[in-house]
Amino acid sequence: MTKSHILFVTGKLAENNLSKILEDIKEKEFTYEIRCININVAALMTTELISKKLGPINGFDKVIIPGKARGDIKDLQKNLGVLVERGPEELKDLPALFGGESLKYDLTQYEVHIFAEITDAPILDVESIVNIAREYQRNGAEVIDIGCLPNHNFPHLVETIQELKHNKFYVSIDSHNREEIIKGSNAGADYVLSLKKDNFDILDSIDSTPVIIPNSTDDFDSLIWCIEQCQNNKKNFIADPILDPLNFGFTESLMRYHKLRQMYPKINIMMGTGNITELTHADTSGITAILMGIITELKINHILTAQVSNHCRTVIKETDVARRIMYAAAKNNVTPKHINNALLINHDAENNKVTSEEIDELYKKVKDKNYRIILSKDGINLFNKSGKIIANDPYDFFDFIDVEGDIGHAYYLGIELAKAQIAHQLGKEYEQDEELEWGCLVNREYDDKMEFKETRSTYKKKNK
Repeated sequence: MTKSHILFVTGKLAENNLSKILEDIKEKEFTYEIRCININVAALMTTELISKKLGPINGFDKVIIPGKARGDIKDLQKNLGVLVERGPEELKDLPALFGGESLKYDLTQYEVHIFAEITDAPILDVESIVNIAREYQRNGAEVIDIGCLPNHNFPHLVETIQELKHNKFYVSIDSHNREEIIKGSNAGADYVLSLKKDNFDILDSIDSTPVIIPNSTDDFDSLIWCIEQCQNNKKNFIADPILDPLNFGFTESLMRYHKLRQMYPKINIMMGTGNITELTHADTSGITAILMGIITELKINHILTAQVSNHCRTVIKETDVARRIMYAAAKNNVTPKHINNALLINHDAENNKVTSEEIDELYKKVKDKNYRIILSKDGINLFNKSGKIIANDPYDFFDFIDVEGDIGHAYYLGIELAKAQIAHQLGKEYEQDEELEWGCLVNREYDDKMEFKETRSTYKKKNK
């Protein structure tokens, strides 16, 4: 049997990913070619543009265009004289078009190691520090960084490090105090933060791997001096040029990281991100994604994080997710889109709201008094056999809803309508009876679709 010959049309950014996906389809019952139209984003194509730019298509049995390309396929098919199909909206789903499986990215791999700082360790007892360390480790941290406070005694420093080591943690100590650095190293710390030219002689008194920094952010040469000393003496080290806060030299500090990597392609480099996450009142998931993308491009090996402020309380988990996503994107030579949704907190990747026509068709089929809640572009749709209403504010449904004497049903509808309002306002997906998706911000239990859900309290008799 002769295999069909298919032409896949795409844009510049998706070309490499499309090529890889097609290569990975096993036992292909077709041959193919890829033709890249001179446009970056495939989703911005139109059938009219494809018709003008595609060129000769002799010998092809079918043309598959991007799923999000707009326009009339019938007209394109007529112009080309060959069968035309839209592919799936997302490239990862392309294998399913040929009986295969959607592309799944391996998120078990990463290259960046996470140092997580306990900033107030001196004022915590040892048990509390170990408990925090366990939490940080569960969220992805490899190294627990013991932060020391300036001008504050830390009498249980040695005991803290020894207890952490006893519990199989990798440990670093973060201090500018010479005695604390030496004491921490002697207690078994794997790393010490931070050595610089002014205190570099400490290196002779410790066995820990030092993280070296410049004397000041405008003294890059002092960092180079420390690096050369370590290399000449065959000492392991990690270099950190220091990331400055926004409005206080951030861009210039990024250039230092870039310069350092160009000068030393193979050394270990650390980036501390707390100056950005902690000192910027913005959601950390997006900030972390951008910083991890930069870290991946510059092949930075370690990242130092902190969870001090309330808005940073999930930053370790976000960092763990981001390093896996960026590694997968780099490995597969694709943009970090549709690899994983864990960093999508406020908005969902897709907003597949049904049309008013589809809701009307469903409404016509409803023959019972149970209320259905569905989002459309027009707002929140609420309906049962008795009628249908669209609104954006849950209070606007009060006069329409007939649940007098049924407090459980009323309570349930209040919860669901509030969820629907949030989803509508934020552009999130809403499915009645299901929790909203909040990415890695919230730990959700596994939902087995083969099992019925446990009866909720609104369906049970109220305890007197």
